Amino acid sequence: MIIIKLGGSLSYSDALVNSLNAVEKNYQRRAVVIVPGGGAFADQVRLAQQHWQFDDTTAHHMALLSMQQMALMFKGLKPDFAIARTVSAIQDRLNRQKTVIWSPDIVELDNAGIAASWDITSDSLAAWLANTISATELILVKSAAIDTNFSLQQLAEQNIVDKAFCALVAQSAFKIQIVNAQSWGLR
Repeated sequence: MIIIKLGGSLSYSDALVNSLNAVEKNYQRRAVVIVPGGGAFADQVRLAQQHWQFDDTTAHHMALLSMQQMALMFKGLKPDFAIARTVSAIQDRLNRQKTVIWSPDIVELDNAGIAASWDITSDSLAAWLANTISATELILVKSAAIDTNFSLQQLAEQNIVDKAFCALVAQSAFKIQIVNAQSWGLR
């Protein structure tokens, strides 16, 4: 099983559709779960929190809703993909269909003890999901240029991945790839 996280910034260009097309074309024989970034929806949460100064738990829940909005958009672009909210729903849908879009359930993540912090974004949530469902591979598709010679820690220092990502994947058994969408989507 492969987890493919499509960064929210991909939605600002054709890179999003190209990436969804790449998933459809290149992974049709594999069980795949797509994790959406929050994109412009999450950016609005950041701005609202700065303006109104509400707590991180509220912002975290709103950011999860932004991922849910992106999941709906992905489904609108790829109607043959399925949406699942919980880990058990993902496993159920993968038994019937190869490509599932994760629309993260707030209660499930709260019960899992996911911290409410901007240090944890959809990158770390994708890693949490990969660990939880025993994925064999995690691919983070980004709009940023990726230097393949850099370590995960260096990518975190450059804000390519979030601050919590390295700790979440430190003991993971799955393979990790962090790729630029322009080259990845053209495969």
